[in-house]
Amino acid sequence: MRPTSSATLPDSHEESFMSLPTLAAEIAVHRAEQAWNQQQLAAPVARPDFRLWRYRAPAVVLGCSQRGLVSEAQSVQRAGLDLVQRHAGGGAVLVGPWMLSASIVLPTSHPLVTASAVQSYRWLGELFVSVLSGAGIATEALAPEAAKASQQRHANSELGWACFAGLSPWEVVVDQRKIVGLAQVRRRTGNLLVAGLLLDRPEWPLLCQAMGKPVEQALALEHCTTSCAEQAGRIIAVTDMATALDAALRDVLALPMAER
Repeated sequence: MRPTSSATLPDSHEESFMSLPTLAAEIAVHRAEQAWNQQQLAAPVARPDFRLWRYRAPAVVLGCSQRGLVSEAQSVQRAGLDLVQRHAGGGAVLVGPWMLSASIVLPTSHPLVTASAVQSYRWLGELFVSVLSGAGIATEALAPEAAKASQQRHANSELGWACFAGLSPWEVVVDQRKIVGLAQVRRRTGNLLVAGLLLDRPEWPLLCQAMGKPVEQALALEHCTTSCAEQAGRIIAVTDMATALDAALRDVLALPMAER
């Protein structure tokens, strides 16, 4: 993960947007992300922290309950994609150049960690709404009632295996089309929130191939999602969005640049 120019990002991105010299290293970004997430909850979290992740190459990230759906070997054979499993729940995600992700870790005593797992998402969904508004993209964080209604309407959807095909409370949407997906891991040691923002349209046929699903489902995935590029009518540089997201997270988590 590296920016086009190191001068375009704050110093706080040094670890998240690291310079990787080879394609093999770049492919491993999604593995470094999952390793960082796991490491943060290995011991009690002392203070808030976060990382932003950018992907040069596509890969599949499975939810914690999807282990039996597809193997790493099958994903490579079918679509040439590496595959890794995350500790958070939800469906399969296709990371790649079209996505900017965030990992946020909080102590269990932090005021943003509420007794309700659902409500613990609210601040993050609303933060993304604000950041996207600054880029000229109008979105909304889906209230629990609206998310429940959507889940009931699509209870028998053949796309239940895909993260971005479903809507959960406080995920960010444009006219019911998802642009930001959220997931969470709650442990006695701390709380981990993860988010994925679609900067551009993913290569949905690749995900269908890797998961052994009919390629026709790619069109359905396209219809139920949207992206920054589609909504803004232009490509928004990942470095610009990362800078805005970094500033917003540092502000809400009270993390000055000097502490990162």
